[in-house]
Amino acid sequence: MKKSKAIVILLCVILLLAGVTYVDLYGIDAEGSYSASDIKLGLDLAGGVSITYQVVGEENPDATDMQDTIAKLQKRVENYSKEAIVYQEGSDRINIEIPGVSDANEILQELGKPGALYFISETDADGNANYSQQAVQLENGSTGYAYVLNKTLEELEEDGSIVLEGTDVKSATAVTTSDSLQNIVYAVDLVMTDEGREKFEAATRNAYNKGETLGIYYDGSFVSVPKVNGVFSDGNAQISPMDSYEEAESLASTIRIGGLKLELEELHSKVVGAQLGVEAIETSIKAGAIGLILLIVFMIAVYLIPGLAASLALLVYVALTVLLIRGFDMTLTLSGIAGIILSIGMAVDANVIIFARIREELATGKTVKSAIKIGYDKALSAILDGNITTLIAAAVLWLIAPGTVKGFAQTLALGIVLSMFTALVITKQLMYALYAIGLKSVKCYGVGREVRKINFVGKRSIFFGVSIALIAAGFVVMGVNKATTGDSLNYSLEFKGGTATTVTFNEAKSLEDVNSEVVPLIEEVTGSAVQIQTVQDSNEVIFKTDALDIDTRERLNQMLTENFGVAEGQITSETISSTISDEMKSDTILAVVVAMVCMLIYIRIRFTDIRFGISSIIPLLHDVLIVLVFYAAARISVGNTFIACMLTIVGYSINATIVIFDRVRENMAVMTKKDDLMDVVNLSISQTLSRSIFTSLTTFIMVACLYIFGVTSIRDFALPLMVGIMCGAYSSVCIAGGLWYVLRRKFPPKEKNN
Repeated sequence: MKKSKAIVILLCVILLLAGVTYVDLYGIDAEGSYSASDIKLGLDLAGGVSITYQVVGEENPDATDMQDTIAKLQKRVENYSKEAIVYQEGSDRINIEIPGVSDANEILQELGKPGALYFISETDADGNANYSQQAVQLENGSTGYAYVLNKTLEELEEDGSIVLEGTDVKSATAVTTSDSLQNIVYAVDLVMTDEGREKFEAATRNAYNKGETLGIYYDGSFVSVPKVNGVFSDGNAQISPMDSYEEAESLASTIRIGGLKLELEELHSKVVGAQLGVEAIETSIKAGAIGLILLIVFMIAVYLIPGLAASLALLVYVALTVLLIRGFDMTLTLSGIAGIILSIGMAVDANVIIFARIREELATGKTVKSAIKIGYDKALSAILDGNITTLIAAAVLWLIAPGTVKGFAQTLALGIVLSMFTALVITKQLMYALYAIGLKSVKCYGVGREVRKINFVGKRSIFFGVSIALIAAGFVVMGVNKATTGDSLNYSLEFKGGTATTVTFNEAKSLEDVNSEVVPLIEEVTGSAVQIQTVQDSNEVIFKTDALDIDTRERLNQMLTENFGVAEGQITSETISSTISDEMKSDTILAVVVAMVCMLIYIRIRFTDIRFGISSIIPLLHDVLIVLVFYAAARISVGNTFIACMLTIVGYSINATIVIFDRVRENMAVMTKKDDLMDVVNLSISQTLSRSIFTSLTTFIMVACLYIFGVTSIRDFALPLMVGIMCGAYSSVCIAGGLWYVLRRKFPPKEKNN
């Protein structure tokens, strides 16, 4: 590379960093569009709309029907935000909380009245039209045509013209397909329930024989009147064509919400404030900034010129991450911020792998320029395999997991792609540029020392025994917890529900005042952690705690009256369900299992040896179990961040193991018959040991900053994650290689016939 080109590259990187940072801070226009302040925030950071529905016509609705209604509403509101939550309040109410919006009326208008969708035949048994097209005045004042009922719903029900109801529809999904001419077609796929299948067959046979339509009526108007082109006996059908995918998705969502088993009416709606407030964001940003500075100092001190190049690329990585979160319209929660800060520590991983390779080449006498090229070439497979396995996990989580986990998967995938780009493109170009402008001395890059082979595999029995003992002891602790407290883990409100106490104070209180003045007293009375939400334009504050019995509620009311002058009539309490439903739990577990299977398949293909895959997945399970044990022993609150923590460990642990196995594969390719397999594995682990230590250390630094400077809820995320980081390094170095060696010896590969 010529010096002039090197200067241009350096200037381009600096301009890229400056430009993206400017957009992050100030946006692209006077309104600050696409700036960091324009990023959508979750309920915990910015608040949103809270809507309470009440079941119509039933004082004590069936618990199964309530859970089914909640599950379907959850799918519906995820169209507004993946972080939206739906939970039960009392015996006959359902709460919906949607972050990032402030107009409750708009949401109510779009959401409609759940539980009132009908499929209506075009004519009744006597041939009279049930609905017809009529001229109507549109909102813009012009005249249009729309289908309207000729009878009331009561009349249609009496004469049998309502042939199906929303509850007969099992699922409605927007799809993109193609017609016989290969033109793109947008449609809605319908699947009926077992009971609905028979009704649908009869309805479509009647309509098809008469050449009629089948009207879909919802919340006072027809949402679709498709022509019936056949008899559908298997319960599957498709409504097509639609003008756009958005129109198809809107119709599918309407049918889904109209398929609720219970009819609901709006009780009240309000705009609620952030649960954690500005302090949570400020402390997280502070933690990230301090961690980033420490990371840059560490990289430069250890790796010199390569460390400088990596630090510049890391700054670009951070700036691009913020920009693309806004660009992809992601909703950012507190755990999302923690995940981004964590990804900063993980982003140096590829650089550490490359720099270790460069130093190895310099130790063999290669020139700096040659060492850089060879280092990148040799590190590429480990980087790709490690990151692709984690990317597979992110993709599976996005496709299968519930809404809140989808948000985590988005952030994870974004971090993986950006970290590979900055390491393989930006850092590489910066290193060549710095070399070209005169930084060519070997001393500026460091020379690798001779690797001292450590007998990790020989001590495998000790490592296996320690791990088994820790996990077994942890399950004993969980059993003791179950016997003494009723729960093996310290489940938070998100997992087990509790009590929501709404208090109308005599004057408005800020979130900070509530935290400092009221929360400590409530915690003292209830013995429970407290989640709070203020209500916009009112003196109301909502306090969510563990389930409170009648005596505790009375003591709480008395405390509020004595200390804050709140009248008894200004305090109401309701039992609330968990916001993490059984379906969400099962979907998350299913997604993790599928992700592991997919990673196993990928490793099997890439390494042509299933033993590598098994030896990667078992240490991953080991790390998850150890962290679970830590949650139980330390009684750390298990909430939304618990899922994020476990998923982070899954991605982090597999990456470290793949790097070691990549070196094992490389060394086996050049081993002779005289070489001992145990020596090859030990050498491979020893050669990658500095990478394992340094990557774990850099990630640990970032998470430790979160723990030191973060708010309480973020500490509950950071502490077990620090344990997971250390455990991940331990299992990769001490467990994975030894396990592969055992499997290789117990189940040797078949000899190839010459």
